[in-house]
Amino acid sequence: MNIPLNIFIILITILGLWGGAVWVVDSATHIAKKLGVSELIIGLTVVAIATSLPEFAVTVSAAIKGRSAISLGNVVGSNIFNLGFILGLVTVIKSISIPKKLLTRDGFLLLGTGIMLLIFFWDHELNFFEGILLVSTLGIYLYILYKQKESIDEEVPGGNFKWMDIPKLIIGVGVIILSANYLVDSASAIARHFHVSEWLIGITIVAAGTSMPEFATSIVALKKGRHGISIGNLVGSDLFNMLGVLGTASIMKPLHISSSEYFGLILLAISYIILLIMMRTGWKLSRVEGILLLLIAIIRWSIDFF
Repeated sequence: MNIPLNIFIILITILGLWGGAVWVVDSATHIAKKLGVSELIIGLTVVAIATSLPEFAVTVSAAIKGRSAISLGNVVGSNIFNLGFILGLVTVIKSISIPKKLLTRDGFLLLGTGIMLLIFFWDHELNFFEGILLVSTLGIYLYILYKQKESIDEEVPGGNFKWMDIPKLIIGVGVIILSANYLVDSASAIARHFHVSEWLIGITIVAAGTSMPEFATSIVALKKGRHGISIGNLVGSDLFNMLGVLGTASIMKPLHISSSEYFGLILLAISYIILLIMMRTGWKLSRVEGILLLLIAIIRWSIDFF
């Protein structure tokens, strides 16, 4: 087995996932604006889903290939990366104020979804009907947001529609799907060669790679001085990963996990409880709490390593 080649493929596919997501976000937003779709719908559908396409593509691709450990590991790892490393880093730079609805509506749904996964995976399987329930929950959540007529604080690209946006959208989606397939294959090959579990590969290398679009969005928001954007984007991304991505993957093919991987889901739910407590204290995330989020993410990953 050619290890350097597989490592090179992983690096190239991570760049492909990032670049493809950027093209999809830009082109899809321009097309939506051309069709007269509201900013709210653009933020909730086009931008939110497009930035989560890498997680979606990798998770579904791995599920179809019978790599359930990578599927679930990618989602759990991406969520740790989003609300641990990325949110922690942004908060260390500047504390973030927490709107009450972000906690009472989105935050509690995040925790509820984590608990829902613990219940569904109790038998170490996520089946077709449970996947339907997850996707339906996401649909209800989006419908509630739409009915409330709230604007979403999302960093959407500017610019006007050009005819090139249509092929850019198609090519961007194609690059993401192709990159996801090669990323799963190379990560699995490396895991087998070094006798490392696919869960560990999925929760670290693959998860960090598929979280690059969210990381890029947070950095853009940080540079523009819109520090509060990051937490809304990251919470929304975690919700879409658990409800939309895992739900769709299990509808296509049931996901099976081991006892140790189930323990990972327990730790994820606990980390959500800690985050909600941090969000409630003074209705803000302080720099100290940002450091704690980083430490929790490091400890969380260390547990899987050892």
